[in-house]
Amino acid sequence: MATGTERPQQRPGGVHDASRAAIAARHLRTDRWWLAPAGTAAGLFAFIVYSTWRAFANADYYAAPYVSPFYSPCLAENCVPMKGGPNWEIFGSWWGLSPALLILVFPLGFRLTCYYYRKAYYRGFWASPPACAVAEPHTRYTGETRFPLILQNAHRYFFYAAVPVAGILTYDTVLTFRDEHYAWGHMGLGTLLFLVNITLIWAYTLSCHSCRHIMGGRLKHFSKHPVRYRLWGWISRLNARHMQLAWASLISVALCDFYVYLLASGAFTDPRIF
Repeated sequence: MATGTERPQQRPGGVHDASRAAIAARHLRTDRWWLAPAGTAAGLFAFIVYSTWRAFANADYYAAPYVSPFYSPCLAENCVPMKGGPNWEIFGSWWGLSPALLILVFPLGFRLTCYYYRKAYYRGFWASPPACAVAEPHTRYTGETRFPLILQNAHRYFFYAAVPVAGILTYDTVLTFRDEHYAWGHMGLGTLLFLVNITLIWAYTLSCHSCRHIMGGRLKHFSKHPVRYRLWGWISRLNARHMQLAWASLISVALCDFYVYLLASGAFTDPRIF
């Protein structure tokens, strides 16, 4: 006699394994649950396409006093000369590719291993799982115990690298208070964009789960460490907005790069505020 709970004819394993409840429907959700992962995948894919183009372009990344955050610091000898800018010729003339490829590995690694971004692209690209209460199509689950996902455990080390990168971008933001002739005491529209960007970059970096753990994750008695406890509480409040800060900083860094591209290519002139 049919009971309505017959197991669907699917491959063994995963949520349809014999040890799991026999539910024929893939899920019981009636809302448009697919909008969130689809929107996430579209947003991340757009950034990947744009950043790949700009990283390999090796052009139009400096328009005094602005330098694209994708190319800072510029570590190759083939960098465009930037007066007072982040020119560190660590790599000699043998490096013929875009200098952006030398520095982007650190912020890229920080974001790829970020706890929020893992959730975002696991759901958006791999459907693992596609949404809450929606079965994933995979028959096996190994977590992050095998290559390459075991490399996600390097997140805390990418955090250590992301902090000095944010410091260099702060220096670049200070330099935007010059004009195109390197005279101090000026501000353009780009200065405001860079100020917003560096604020979001620092907020995203400091709201990281690794930063929160460094501040107070291993303390047994908060009362004995009042300064670290206060910092831990402040970072915890930022951490609650980690997802929003991740997206806002991703958009702002791309916007700053695109703004510099417009200036360097001659398509746009930086409006001066003073």
